[in-house]
Amino acid sequence: MSLRPPLPPFTRDTAIEKVRLAENGWNTRDAEKVALAYTEDSWWRNRGEFAHGRAEITALLKRKWTRELDYRLVKELWAHDGNRIAVRFAYEYHDDSGQWFRAYGNENWEFDEHGLMHHRHASINEHPINASERKLLWDTSGPRPLDHPGLTALGF
Repeated sequence: MSLRPPLPPFTRDTAIEKVRLAENGWNTRDAEKVALAYTEDSWWRNRGEFAHGRAEITALLKRKWTRELDYRLVKELWAHDGNRIAVRFAYEYHDDSGQWFRAYGNENWEFDEHGLMHHRHASINEHPINASERKLLWDTSGPRPLDHPGLTALGF
């Protein structure tokens, strides 16, 4: 089995690194690549949907990114302890009609000894926004630039 550093137990710095790596992965919108960060038998709760294992996670992410166009995400460490990390996040996207949305949420993550996530619990709320209200502005399909503000600096 391959390792996905940083590995637990997490320090503040390694937890921040793990959060940024997850953010960067999700911003690629590459479901197969993102799913490799999870154990083969990973268990998710994402809103009202449940996924078990990489195949279901990949399918969930493909459905998500088919509906959520020009998706951009920012995650921020909330807390960490041992092999667990809590994050808060915000993301923006538009649907196929051009309506923009901003979603806010929290995730609780639990990792195995190889640095793979085996539990993910996500609570997410969203609301429509005008295109002029967008704050997550960078080229799509890539990581957030290092100089782009995070959630706290954006006032989220």
